[in-house]
This record gives sequence, C-alpha cells and structure tokens, in this order.
Amino acid sequence: MTITIGTRGSKLAIWQAHYVADRLQKGGITTEIVTISTKGDKRQEVGIADIGTRGVFTEEIEDQLQQGTIDIAVHSAKDLQSELPDIYEIIAFTERQKTTDVLLSSKPLPDLTSTSTWTVGTSSARRRALLNHYYPHLKTVEMRGNLQTRVAKMEAGHCDVLMLAYAGVHRMHYDSMIVHEFSTGQLIPAVGQGSIAVEVMCDIDEAKKEKVRSLVNHEATAQRLRAERAYLKTLRGGCSIPVFALAWHEAERIQIEGGVVSLDGKQLVIDRAEGQVEEAEQVGEELARKVLEQGGEKILSEIRK
Repeated sequence: MTITIGTRGSKLAIWQAHYVADRLQKGGITTEIVTISTKGDKRQEVGIADIGTRGVFTEEIEDQLQQGTIDIAVHSAKDLQSELPDIYEIIAFTERQKTTDVLLSSKPLPDLTSTSTWTVGTSSARRRALLNHYYPHLKTVEMRGNLQTRVAKMEAGHCDVLMLAYAGVHRMHYDSMIVHEFSTGQLIPAVGQGSIAVEVMCDIDEAKKEKVRSLVNHEATAQRLRAERAYLKTLRGGCSIPVFALAWHEAERIQIEGGVVSLDGKQLVIDRAEGQVEEAEQVGEELARKVLEQGGEKILSEIRK
C-alpha cells in the first residue's frame, strides 16, 4: 500500500509531513510527500485577515485531495478552518505537543510588566489582541513568513521579539532563543495548537483510512480537539478572529476553557465547561453558548463588521 501525503512547503510543514510518514512507514506503508503552495504562503505581503478567514493555508491542498493527486493532507491542526465542506473528513490528530505561546529573541527580554516599548512580531489576531489586553504597553507588528524568515526579519530589526507557538519553535530546534513562555492560564492557545491533523476525502479507500487512523491518531488528543473544534465551529471562528480554547482530561471527564477578545484587547470573555469524554463535542458547544451569552456575540459582531 502506498499513501501520498500533501503538505505546505515550509520546513515546519515538511517536518510535520515526515512525522506522519514515519508513523505510516513503521506500519509497513510506503509514502510519498507532495508539497503544495497555498494562498497563505503566496501572499505574505499582506496580513492573514486581508486574505480571508477560510482555508488560508488549506484550500489548495484540499483541491489536490479532491483531484486525487494526494491521498491525505497534513496540516497544523490550528490552521484548519472551523467547518469543513462535507466531502472532507479529519481522521487523525497526532499526540499534542506543549500548547503554550512563547517569545523568541536574540536579546535580553525586558520586564513584561514594565512600560517597555519593545515591538512584538506576530501574524496572529489572537496573540495581538491578547497582548493588547494583558500588555498594552507593548507594540505589535505584522510578521508573516515561515519561522526561519521571521527570525531573519527580527534580526534585521523589523521587531524586537517574535511571538510563536512553542510546538513549532521546538520542532525547528529554536528552543535556545525562547526568552519567555506564557502560561495557558493567561494566554489560552488557538484551537488545535500543538497537534498535527490528517485530512482526507470522505470516499477514500476504507482500508487506507483505517490504516492511517490506527497508525497516526492519538485518541486522547482527538477527544480534546473534538471539544475545541466544536467550540470554534459554533462561534464560526477563523484565522482572523481572536477566539481561543484549550481542552484537557480530568479524571474521566473533558474540561475546556476558552473565550474571545476584541481586537483592541479591551473586551475579554472567558468561561469553562465540562462533561463526559464521549460528549466532547457537546461540551465545546456548551462553552461557545456561554461565551456568546456573556458578551462574546457582541464582540464577534463588531469584529466581523
């Protein structure tokens, strides 16, 4: 059996594709990796919000799934749009890496509680808005490109520090440049952050589907992400919408905390929900309803205008 894997072409995306390929190969599967450029990769001169909220890093890869050029698509789980077209299906989530956000710099870091005027580079609406809320004295600038490009831009003086997901930093071996790690109790991560998702056409050969699922899927992670993605879907979140959620297991139950923040950081709504593991999606939906009722709906309406 041979499985063709579609992925973006950045070093991190290629790492993720090989991570999945290694697991398939250990199960006796032959793999081939195909790199595909997405509109999010091509249009790095503009912010993600200006490109669109859906499929910024996935649409072209999904097109190749539909055409049969590839068997599976490998994505950062946080890049997945909140609701997939009916013809696609997520069949596996890899075991989650640490979910925190970090700051990278080649300089000593100032006290974040001071009136420092250092500039933070990020392409994330969520990170920018949460920094506006917790650290309004810091300036943020749009910083697009792969990790290596962003580091080069930082060292060229475009910003003082970069704000990124720990998982990508660790996978690319930039741990030595981490100068601060935010707690998830303060900066709740993006839905899916730290995990890799495998997407397929719903009509994929059943034997291939089950083989991929059995070799790649980490069920505990999948349960958590089902709750998070149900939350995101209910809120109709996207790459340019600053919503966030993190689920975890406690005893035999699923806990989830999440919320939404206005772009200027002045309005922040956060709540929690919990329930049985087998009801993970309902738990995510319950959290979304709580957030919407407590002011989240007004914040989202203003953002979408």
